[in-house]
Amino acid sequence: MAEEIIPIPNLSLPQHLFTLISPTLEQLHDNARKQLLEGIKADKMSPYYKLVTSAGALTPDSALLESMEKDNEEELKKLDERLAEAEKQEGESEISDALKARANHLTRIGDKEGAVAAQKLALEKTPGLGSRIDIVLTLIRLGFFFGDNGLITENLPKAEKFIEEGGDWDRRNRLKVYRGLHMISIRQLKAGGALLLDALSTFTATELTTYNDFVALTIIINALTLKRVDLKKRLITAPEVISVLPEIPILGDLLNNLYDCHYAKFFVALATLEQTYLLPSRLLSPHTRYYVREMRILAYSQLLESYRSLTLESLSGAFGVSVEFVDSELSRFIANGRLHCTIDKVHGIVETTRPSLKNAQYDKVIKQGDVLLNSIQRLSKVLY
Repeated sequence: MAEEIIPIPNLSLPQHLFTLISPTLEQLHDNARKQLLEGIKADKMSPYYKLVTSAGALTPDSALLESMEKDNEEELKKLDERLAEAEKQEGESEISDALKARANHLTRIGDKEGAVAAQKLALEKTPGLGSRIDIVLTLIRLGFFFGDNGLITENLPKAEKFIEEGGDWDRRNRLKVYRGLHMISIRQLKAGGALLLDALSTFTATELTTYNDFVALTIIINALTLKRVDLKKRLITAPEVISVLPEIPILGDLLNNLYDCHYAKFFVALATLEQTYLLPSRLLSPHTRYYVREMRILAYSQLLESYRSLTLESLSGAFGVSVEFVDSELSRFIANGRLHCTIDKVHGIVETTRPSLKNAQYDKVIKQGDVLLNSIQRLSKVLY
């Protein structure tokens, strides 16, 4: 059985910091300020406190900073003495434990440079595969904590390599969540959603996020990326989803109204989700406009697939918006090649123009052929 993962650094704190430095989330500032300060005090995070106060998220308190720094210096001195004793008198296992304890202390207090260096040193000196995986996962969490994409991408392949060499079931499942969150952060939503969905029934990575937040994220991403038939089978009827929806009813509204084709209610749910969940989320906020746009395109496509033509008036009625809004949105999406239809403005009709499979395959071959020919031409210039 896997060792218990220590939930360090505290990944709820960057979310509170994000809330505090976002002027549009002013209604959430009081609670975020309280939670952030309590979290910093609990783990005596003096280096992170300096970072937070320099960003203007908290008012500097020199007495608090001095107290935390004093406690951390004393703890680090004890850990250094323990390490020196282990190197002098004890074996490889004890040295490894001392190095991990020191690295974990620096990780807990939010000393990024010190923690990364100490974790990497501990990784070099630790023999057990399970412990090595845990250290690499801690480095990835440091990347999530500080928003350091380079640190994440450097260590994810290492974690995958160690897992393939003999990682246990628990760590294998945890890694799916780590990879899924990273994929979502770089807007690879389909791949990220699939990883979260795979981990849904076996989720244990509470060091990254709470169970409810994980299920909510899985619903949000897969509502966009799953086909309609899979939406019912893999999400709407999943016991894990059913158990959480009463606590987050907006997600139930989003899922069920999309699946049941109640588009006006779906648009209301999407707008509510945008304001209450997407924009306030450190992970999802950068992708909010993209997500809302893609969900609208999905809904329009789903409705248009059922008809050869329909009036702008009936379309606007179905979505609970004005004819002008639908006309403007459809025009933009059609021009960008995202919807296969045309608008007859004179008669106020939208006509679908479904591309045949053969034509789509032909276009794909032509495009790929052009790319290949260009690559060959560039290569020939280099060679000759």
